[in-house]
Amino acid sequence: MTAFVDRVLSAFPADVARLWIAADPDDVLLDEAILASLRDRGFVLVPFEDSIAFRLVYEDDFRRRWEAGDGGAPKSLILHLRSDDASNLPADYLAEGRLVALSLAELFPRMSYAVLRQLDPSVLAALYDAQIHASQDLGEAGTKEFVLLHIHRLSPHLISHVEELWSALFKLHYRGDGLPSVLADHIAAVLAQKPALAGFPLAKLFASRAVMLQTVQRAWERYVNSHGLSGRRIGEEEPVLHKERDIPFDHPEVRVFIDSMFLDGALHPIEVEGSAAAMPEWARVGVIPNPMALRNLVAQGIKSLKDSIPADAATHKEWIEWARRFGEVSSRHHVLDASRAESFRVDFAELRAAADVALFEWCNQHFGDLASLPAVKVPVMVHRVPAFLAMRRSGGESKVALVVFDGLAIDQWVTVRESLVKSALPLSFDEAACFAWLPTLTSVSRQALFSGLRPREFAGTIESTAAEPQLWVRFWQDQGLKAAEVVYRKGLRRNDQLDELEAALSGPAVKVAGLVVDTVDEIIHGAVLGKRGVAGQVAEWCSSGFVARLFDRLLGMGFHVYLTADHGNVDAVGAGRPAQGVAAEMRGERVRTYRSETIRADTALAWPETKVLDVPGLPAGFLPLYAGHGIAFGTPGDPLVVHGGPSVEELIVPFVKVSRTS
Repeated sequence: MTAFVDRVLSAFPADVARLWIAADPDDVLLDEAILASLRDRGFVLVPFEDSIAFRLVYEDDFRRRWEAGDGGAPKSLILHLRSDDASNLPADYLAEGRLVALSLAELFPRMSYAVLRQLDPSVLAALYDAQIHASQDLGEAGTKEFVLLHIHRLSPHLISHVEELWSALFKLHYRGDGLPSVLADHIAAVLAQKPALAGFPLAKLFASRAVMLQTVQRAWERYVNSHGLSGRRIGEEEPVLHKERDIPFDHPEVRVFIDSMFLDGALHPIEVEGSAAAMPEWARVGVIPNPMALRNLVAQGIKSLKDSIPADAATHKEWIEWARRFGEVSSRHHVLDASRAESFRVDFAELRAAADVALFEWCNQHFGDLASLPAVKVPVMVHRVPAFLAMRRSGGESKVALVVFDGLAIDQWVTVRESLVKSALPLSFDEAACFAWLPTLTSVSRQALFSGLRPREFAGTIESTAAEPQLWVRFWQDQGLKAAEVVYRKGLRRNDQLDELEAALSGPAVKVAGLVVDTVDEIIHGAVLGKRGVAGQVAEWCSSGFVARLFDRLLGMGFHVYLTADHGNVDAVGAGRPAQGVAAEMRGERVRTYRSETIRADTALAWPETKVLDVPGLPAGFLPLYAGHGIAFGTPGDPLVVHGGPSVEELIVPFVKVSRTS
């Protein structure tokens, strides 16, 4: 436990109160380590976002159980208020609760509050430890320099040459997502005074991993061509960087990062014609002269993934990054020829099993905290997507379109992305990922995605998606929009639907669109050749041009476009179905739900390979029982592609901003 966590937890001594009110405008408590430590001490944090929803949780899950003397009830509830003013809370909360005020200004008295508020909360623990080196008040500029040096290991005053710039950028983006704009703008202002660095889009390169990777990808193509090899990963136009300025890949401080970035899928190898013998040996990982080179890349990727499966104490960001890498390697595996793909069947099965066991244990400890985490650069869970889009609208993106590819796993997103790259449209992709809701069923997770609610808040419609249009419109009405300014469409999959869609969206009143593309979900439910077969069908569907035309039209109408999925999918083998008649309320291939704890326990006993994973946020009396790793509730021995469970490929889904390259 860090000193920062200790300091924050000291405000919450045990056995002092049952109800606590945390006035926390800076989201200090919304840190994964703090939430885990509070939970270990018997505290449960519930955000106060809607008075009625909070009252329901408080009365049913806490007060009633306390008054009944339920020994299994949590010891204390923390009402988390993202404000410094608690005076408008209901009178009974104020009378019964113990108020605690938290502030970054108090925790970091020598630093600029204006700068601190713009930092990622994940850096606060390290910054708290580092502040012993701040011997005086730092001011705004001093705080920026301090954070750059002590947290990001960057000093703009030590960067004067191109190779130093690229070494710093590779180190920064290999570790994480880039700098917040307040720091990126500062470092850019300092570096712009260096003659060798004039003309670089410095703020964008330091702030955006996507911009940096697009720039490096284009420079890599020029580097490969300079060695007499012809090849290009077409689709994206040249980025903002001056075309005559190439990256010094041969410099030791730069090339040390290249190998890992190609293996992890952050950079994409170039298919070339001819022998790669003219390339330096270290650089050959970035070219594919023949099918054997791609096979070797997959083999190295599997090994790298096996060696880096996140541990129990990992953050959600570590799991998201691992899932992204897995999707890239898996997608490369899908395009191998049959014999080479088969040679990795056992390796992939072992990798999936190890990762899924690790993620299941991690979810047992941490999944309940995810719903409370704030969206800094991307939403952590799918039900936070609408709030994230509302934040983007407040930030200047007046028209937003959410395109939900029902059932799209990350490896299938890679297939879609590569088809868009080959389409030659000038598109760029800012790629991230987020967690679906458990169980990963359409009626649960997609409804959460469009409503902005936890499943317990739409308990009455949890078995159907019929209420999605109304829930989507209601969310945006709560944000101040009129119903006529919000559009919802589902069942999109063909080119002949695009004219009608464009007509519906082209009215001047439309500000927000929610669109469901359901082709992938249809493909996986009819799959007989596993996920590798699904990848081929997805690629064939993309070749119709539907996805490219959809994005082209949305962007042409001025929408800021975001793509995500409600859940992914996974390979499994049928292991039979429990014969229970109506005992199970929902009967999916990877999960069954029950109203009775007794019936669920009896079923789990009869089916020892099943697993129980109870997470906060589900309705009372909604009790899932999951099929074990690699198996499904289906005909014994049948290979299936399914969803509903808590595997990496089902639970972590793509979240991508699609833009025109400028």
